[in-house]
Amino acid sequence: MDELPEIPGLAQRFGHDVLHCPYCHGWEVRDQRIGVLASSPLAAHQANLWRQWSPHVLLFLDKTPAPAPDEAERLAARGIPVVDGAVTGLVVTGDALTGVQLESGEVVTLDAVVVAPRFTARGLLLESLDLKAVDVERDGIVVGSQVPAGPNGATAVPGVYVAGNVADIHAQVVTSAAAGLAAASAINFELIAEDTDAATVDYRQRIATMFEQAAWEERYRSRPTIWSGNPNPQLVAEAAELTPGRALDVGSGEGADAVWLAARGWQVTAVDISTTALERGAAHAAAAGDGIAERITWTQADLRETPPESGRYDLVSAQFMHLPPPQRRELYARLAAALAPDGTLLIVGHHPADLRTSAHRMHFPEMMFTAEELAADLDADQWQIVAAEARPRAAVDPDGRDITIHDAVLVARRR
Repeated sequence: MDELPEIPGLAQRFGHDVLHCPYCHGWEVRDQRIGVLASSPLAAHQANLWRQWSPHVLLFLDKTPAPAPDEAERLAARGIPVVDGAVTGLVVTGDALTGVQLESGEVVTLDAVVVAPRFTARGLLLESLDLKAVDVERDGIVVGSQVPAGPNGATAVPGVYVAGNVADIHAQVVTSAAAGLAAASAINFELIAEDTDAATVDYRQRIATMFEQAAWEERYRSRPTIWSGNPNPQLVAEAAELTPGRALDVGSGEGADAVWLAARGWQVTAVDISTTALERGAAHAAAAGDGIAERITWTQADLRETPPESGRYDLVSAQFMHLPPPQRRELYARLAAALAPDGTLLIVGHHPADLRTSAHRMHFPEMMFTAEELAADLDADQWQIVAAEARPRAAVDPDGRDITIHDAVLVARRR
């Protein structure tokens, strides 16, 4: 806020032909008749500043003391007359300032009047946040007030930033804009840090709970159907030519893989952590007819806690079972142990390269794996690696775009 001397008409002409800054307005009044209205001991300095723009500069003392002899000499050297007497008003003709009137009645002809306001920060809102403006001095003279802030506008109150004249009474438009940019950038960085901190907490919470039964029950109950109802393509590719026997379908979900296997004569143990998923799978099996339901045993279990029976199955299929690395290695070792001699282990997962695509809304890089990583955990004396590769397939991302993703596929046969 610009606090002006209480001279009639001064505030109304401020910003037109009543000016304050030689750097902001000097060019517009160059070579004109300029009267500097003293409002502090710095008036002589101000007059010298304006003398750069015009040879016709007068210093009006108004109610301030006369300059000291050395200052008066300097003013005289620059050709700046000093006018005594209080200024009582402005003289305006039409819509233009034409002079100032002194208390004596004399009118001094001018084209512009210069006054140095006291720049006071508008601090009511900031004061409500316990931020108070402090005085700003020049040569021991208070010229205004501003709110203390760091280089990027940060105040002592976390989350509150200031820019422009509220933080620097000398700031012009360009520096105020720059300060606003600096403050905006700092605010943005702070918000990014807050968002990242919150996302990290949520990320850790998801990892801690996403593999529990309650989380899967909630996921299945949130929608009538989660999966497509079609068997996984890698299961179809690898099991279509296998001789039917006993199969363990790990993470059977809503039962598409189990139903497909049973339809081809397999005796299937379908295991899932979610009872809701198992109920849906059983319903799909019953609807399929042809005795398919009788060839499937639906089992609710967390195989991390209840390992499958060793040496029992001719096929173990685990499709997209993504766990943190330590749990994943332990579980897959148990699945491998569940196979009978000559049995086939089929593990399929999202390849880490898919994280570079728009395929996944959820981003859990440590849970992705390559088939080569899985194969390296198998004892070569006990296992024949039939395939360990990334297989491309067409897919549609959550936004409806056609993309190519890759399945990490391990096919291994127990010797």
